[in-house]
Amino acid sequence: MKKAIFLAALMLAAAPALAQSGDNLEIIHHPNYDKSVFMPFSPAIKVKSGKMLWLAGGTALPVYHDHPHKREQVLQYLSNDLEAQVRRTMDGIMETLKAAGASPKDVVHVFIFRTRPRMGDIGRSSAAVNSYFAPYKHKPATTNMAVLELGEPEQLVEIQVVAMVDN
Repeated sequence: MKKAIFLAALMLAAAPALAQSGDNLEIIHHPNYDKSVFMPFSPAIKVKSGKMLWLAGGTALPVYHDHPHKREQVLQYLSNDLEAQVRRTMDGIMETLKAAGASPKDVVHVFIFRTRPRMGDIGRSSAAVNSYFAPYKHKPATTNMAVLELGEPEQLVEIQVVAMVDN
């Protein structure tokens, strides 16, 4: 009986971390962190099990597109709208996760690379990316940075994701 009570207490103590992530991940927070502060990402995620899944950097171009890039594809998909490019990029990432048997809750880290930085871009790009994880109540560790250039002059964002999968 004592063992059953101990296991139940242990499961309840771990529930907040497991509720935010896949079964093979644990969200890490500092002791006594200020919960009134909005954090769009987790400070760290501990990998408890699984296999690493590295996604290639995604762009607003379709996952499968011509290389070298064709100008008509670039002009069709790379509009001068950061949020639209982020959403199109994340749609491709979600398709790739699904093809690998993973879901957004399995994502450990998101790397966001933006060009032509403007005031507020970090917030706009983060909000668009986070909207894909919000239904899962999951906040992956995230790096959001401005870079000099990406593959095409019209390209405003490239996103890379690392996830953990069971098989």
